[in-house]
Amino acid sequence: MNADLALAERAARAAGEVLLSFYGRPPAGVSSKSSATDLVSDADREAERSIRELLASERPGDGLVAEEGSRADAASGRRWVVDPLDGTINFLYGFPAWAVSVALEDADGAIVGVVHSPIHGETFRAVRGEGAFLGERRLRVRDPRPLGQALVATGFSYEPERRAAQADVIRELLPRVRDIRRAGAAALDLAWLAAGRVDAFFERGLHHWDWAAGRLLVEEAGGTVAWLEDGLPGLAAASGEELLAELRPLVAG
Repeated sequence: MNADLALAERAARAAGEVLLSFYGRPPAGVSSKSSATDLVSDADREAERSIRELLASERPGDGLVAEEGSRADAASGRRWVVDPLDGTINFLYGFPAWAVSVALEDADGAIVGVVHSPIHGETFRAVRGEGAFLGERRLRVRDPRPLGQALVATGFSYEPERRAAQADVIRELLPRVRDIRRAGAAALDLAWLAAGRVDAFFERGLHHWDWAAGRLLVEEAGGTVAWLEDGLPGLAAASGEELLAELRPLVAG
């Protein structure tokens, strides 16, 4: 196995073990971030610490940027991009849709990406130019289909004004697609798109750590990714260019 991929998977699994030790227990160390509904907990922080310490030990020259504040400058020209717990609200409620996301990047983008779902025992992984996998199974996005037959995943902001704007988009989109899914973890949405569990995904207001690993999974599974740059930046991805071309103008506003 690619040594960088092996390390990314070890880091994601180590964080997953930490998270499972917290899961189902009364929440500890909970505080808010961007709004009163956007939370962080000791589980997030301890999962990030486990990844930070492992990477510092094994790749001391690499940089790091992680959701809960861990930062390290890069001497190697490479950096790790980490979301130690994507889907914190789901985690705190015991809703089984949350994951660990770990990516390694160089000047050309993501080299490896891992999205690990401890509660499902699934580890999605990709290497640039070598494909995306779940276990031994190579991942492929679903065969392209018209927008009217597409199952589309999305997510919402925790800021009320942005949510209102997103509701307007959903109101226009919902009658035009097969259905919409909102799991509450962008990294999982992208991994599931790569695995053919949805046909497309879009979301505004994502941070780099939300999509760094998932984007590589989608691209290595044969999907297409584009940026939504007007107004609040966002990301749209689909099983094929034609579907993305239909979806993008409807969600770009």
